[in-house]
Amino acid sequence: MMQPDSANANEGIREYRADPQGAPRRRNSVPDSQQTRGYRQRLPVRLTRSVFDDLSIWMIGVGVLIGVAFPPMLVAFGVPREIVLTPFFFAVCLVAGIAVGGINIRLMRVVVMPRLRALVDGMRLIQTVVENATYTGDWTDCDSETCQLPVDSDDIIGESASAFNHLIGVLQHSHEVEDRVADFSKTMTSQLELGPLCNGALSGFIAATSATAGAIIADVGGELSVLASFGIVEAEGLCENDQVRLALRTQEPVYVELPDGLSVNAGLVQFQPREVAFMPLIIHSAAIGVVVLAKSTAFERDSRSLSQIFGRTFVMALSNAMKHGDLQRIAALDPLTNCYNRRFGLTRLREEYTRAQRSDSPLGVVIFDIDHFKAVNDTHGHLIGDRVLTSVAREAKNLLREGDVLVRYGGEEFLCILPSATVEGAAEICERLRGAIEALEVRDRDQVISCTISLGYGSFPTTPADDETALIRAADEALYRAKNDGRNRSAEAR
Repeated sequence: MMQPDSANANEGIREYRADPQGAPRRRNSVPDSQQTRGYRQRLPVRLTRSVFDDLSIWMIGVGVLIGVAFPPMLVAFGVPREIVLTPFFFAVCLVAGIAVGGINIRLMRVVVMPRLRALVDGMRLIQTVVENATYTGDWTDCDSETCQLPVDSDDIIGESASAFNHLIGVLQHSHEVEDRVADFSKTMTSQLELGPLCNGALSGFIAATSATAGAIIADVGGELSVLASFGIVEAEGLCENDQVRLALRTQEPVYVELPDGLSVNAGLVQFQPREVAFMPLIIHSAAIGVVVLAKSTAFERDSRSLSQIFGRTFVMALSNAMKHGDLQRIAALDPLTNCYNRRFGLTRLREEYTRAQRSDSPLGVVIFDIDHFKAVNDTHGHLIGDRVLTSVAREAKNLLREGDVLVRYGGEEFLCILPSATVEGAAEICERLRGAIEALEVRDRDQVISCTISLGYGSFPTTPADDETALIRAADEALYRAKNDGRNRSAEAR
């Protein structure tokens, strides 16, 4: 898959698996207990239920203490005792200490309180917005610009405002992620057809991760198949990719970092990727596919986490689409012959007729039924008749071209839809079918049952037909002419 330009290029390739949250595993990480220990430290003894009342009491207390301690301190500095150690001087010092405490309280309420009030008001606004948005989904009342607080200091107040602003940013990012996940989920639940579902999912993965190329590989019918791809060179080669199989086997995301100077071919992308992600799609403990994404830069943690959230949503939709496809296929098949039933066959014929009109290309049809089939039922019983029907259908399917459609039109009558077949091509197919069925033998113990078929054929636009119904009618009329002319033959529609 990867060819280095130099002998040592492979040494630069890093391959590792992500943790369940999508982030690379880190060594020497700080334990959660150490990270949160600071939040459980013992707080100072509280005097009241208000921190500011406690602070005011402590400030006044400190002022009183200073007022009492100031006169003896002056004596220590040589001031005469008879001046400072008097009731009047003590009273003045106490008043001054209390006044300083009061001024500090006032300054605290003027300088600190408004900032804390703004923080509280902002938190209450966020609380209201979140409560309303939880039920309405309307987040327009607060965004990362209108709700942010000014950070005008380098102290704990500034840190608090900065932490609040970061919280707003995280909340906004969380809302954006929620919207993207909701939009992706809506896309996944609105589509049951496998092809459009996978194309829509791949577009969502690429948009979520800013990837430049990607593909979706899944196990369909026991084989890995590429269900969608964008920007991938020879996408089918991914089914044999070692990293794809590693992701399927380990059921863990694999990220491969590519060094500079490494050329990429045989199933990767049209540009020089920096990193390629292989994310398994897991349902009921089984990996049913892989999402491959290539990016010219490394995948960020957000990209990895979001892509894994998308993956969990997509895998459920993919499983439903596969089940839906199986049900559609079963509903479109005739249970006895395993051919398409009449309802599906007419729908398919209408599509092919419209395509033939639009592209100005021919469309052939053949109608045939088994000659004297009622006599086979009456003589050998319905079980043998069913075996004859299934044998004829199996032989006809083996003889038709790839892209042709065999329909059990009713009873022992079959319709062949032959895209791009001219009248001559339809006639050739009729003769091959007639000869093969004539040589067919169905054995029942010692009996050998043989049968023949009569066929009518036509091809639009050589066979005049205003719609697909007219084309069938013309071929059906030719079938009855073949029967009237002796059976075991074909007739062209007029």
